[in-house]
Amino acid sequence: MTEKFDVKLEGKTFFPDPSLRENVRMGDYELAYNEFLKDPEAYWGKVAEELTWINKWDKVCEWEHPYARWFVNSKLNITQNCLDRHVHNGKKNKVAIIWVGDGGEERVLTYRQLYREVMRFANGLKSLGVKKGDAVCIYMPLVPEQIIVALACARIGAIHSIVFAGFGTQALNSRIRDSNAKIVVTADATIRRGKRVELKAIVDEAVVNAPSVEKIVVLRRMQPPMELYSEIEVDYHDVLKDVSECEAEVMDAEDPLFILYTSGTTGPAKGIVHTCAGYMVGAYYTTQNVFDLRDNDVFWCTADPGWITGHSYIIYGPLLAGGTILITESTPDHPDPGVWWNIIDDFDVTIFYTAPTAIRMFMRMGEDWPGKYDLSSIRILGSVGEPLNPEAFEWYYRVIGKERCPIVDTWWQTETGMHMITTLAGQPMKPGFVGKPLPGVVADVVDKNGEPVPPGKGGFLVIKEPWPSMMRTVRNNDERYRQYWSTIGKYYTAGDLAVKDDDGYIMILGRSDDVLIVAGHNIGSAEVESALVSNEAVAEAAVIGKPDPLKGEIIKAFVILRKDHSPSDKLKSELIYHVRMSIGPIAMPSEIEFVDSLPKTRSGKIMRRVLRAKELGMDPGDVSTLEE
Repeated sequence: MTEKFDVKLEGKTFFPDPSLRENVRMGDYELAYNEFLKDPEAYWGKVAEELTWINKWDKVCEWEHPYARWFVNSKLNITQNCLDRHVHNGKKNKVAIIWVGDGGEERVLTYRQLYREVMRFANGLKSLGVKKGDAVCIYMPLVPEQIIVALACARIGAIHSIVFAGFGTQALNSRIRDSNAKIVVTADATIRRGKRVELKAIVDEAVVNAPSVEKIVVLRRMQPPMELYSEIEVDYHDVLKDVSECEAEVMDAEDPLFILYTSGTTGPAKGIVHTCAGYMVGAYYTTQNVFDLRDNDVFWCTADPGWITGHSYIIYGPLLAGGTILITESTPDHPDPGVWWNIIDDFDVTIFYTAPTAIRMFMRMGEDWPGKYDLSSIRILGSVGEPLNPEAFEWYYRVIGKERCPIVDTWWQTETGMHMITTLAGQPMKPGFVGKPLPGVVADVVDKNGEPVPPGKGGFLVIKEPWPSMMRTVRNNDERYRQYWSTIGKYYTAGDLAVKDDDGYIMILGRSDDVLIVAGHNIGSAEVESALVSNEAVAEAAVIGKPDPLKGEIIKAFVILRKDHSPSDKLKSELIYHVRMSIGPIAMPSEIEFVDSLPKTRSGKIMRRVLRAKELGMDPGDVSTLEE
């Protein structure tokens, strides 16, 4: 951890149409935030009142640092809010899920159909001996059945642990063992870029040393159907025989809902535990207000449910709000770079939520591809996963949003469960800045002693007060959970470096372990990378620090060029000078290496420690989250 440091704060401000501010669901930001500060418990209680409860709470929050209980002693089942209340309030024929396959296949499920399928699989899980508190591992493609299985688990009180279907045997095995999963639900295969990727074979290997697993449920999608040989293997559709209603299990507010393993840039994956009531309220609140959700919206979050983004903004948040979600097995560049824009055009997508990595890839492909399609249905653009550099922001705003759609750049974590910092629709947008803390969130930038730093001074991002959807523990490692709340004072330490401007907008500079210390000066890696990407020749960049006897560290940059530029020594010099002019001499890379790709987690985050380890001839550590 480092001391505070100066950050150059300059940039543009984009002002949305004033009518946006007048018509957004939350209303005036300042009024809402002041209402929260005046009485935090009353604020969150008011949100919770919009949902259905079996028994309401005695107290909104009980906080004994570092442990919180939210909606104390309340009883609920999250699926009653995702399904039952919509089926019974006139929305049963509303579309809940639109699915598009890799080859263009389509499926549509209404809320009534989704409800019935969840009931059937919930009964099926019971027939396999699954009880409240048992863990179910879900290792599936992005198909409607994945969502059905997760909701069926929640229906009967089983704890789901979704594992992204791009993980290999070792990563899957470690998650099955850590969660003590009783059942694994998978599919024969997924289709990625037109090619069949075997999933069942990976599961077969992963369960060899996983004694907790009693059954493997297999969704057979392909023809001819895969043979099931083992006594523990069950066909997905055979599980669906009981078509009767499945009564919702009564869950306590603090009963676990799911375990999700992080894909962090350092250390082994951590099993983050989220509970029923607080998570439900947080996911519902942020979906409604951050995306300004309307009844006729078609919401497309391009993440996978194997990540927290998919949990909160594919499965739970939109379904809690009675929205229509779009999911797809397709990738943005197959069969051509227009496939995602075609989906938006075909299905009149109104909210598009994706990662900076994807946005920069679109930039690299050029403006002609989105220009071929009608994107006028879009009214909200979102970004998630890592800092959205100003150049990518402006391209996204101009080319995709046609300078009329607000961009909600969201900062949050697996651990937080919900959005924490963003620029709400209708508020002025500052490229490079994620925005302000949401009403309900108390965030600040502090030094290593927990003291607030003034605007323009970099420091550590912390959350000062508990929030409903906060994680409750790290599975099998509560000490690790306590570290989040003890690293800097008694605040939740996010592990990110940040800076505030005079208006209270927060810029995320990068992870605290990605800080470069050059000649005694601390430089955030994200700041240097953003400067490099602002050059017209650069598509993506990552920087690391290399030991130097004189300066302590020098900066090495790994650069992916746009398709119309070629590597050269002249270009290296130009990029070094570009960084000098953008940030200052101290941030100039001493070395630049042109590369074709960068190591990333499967959620799209650049793994700088892998680059650093390779450069220095060191062990990169756990690479189970590395994209292949």
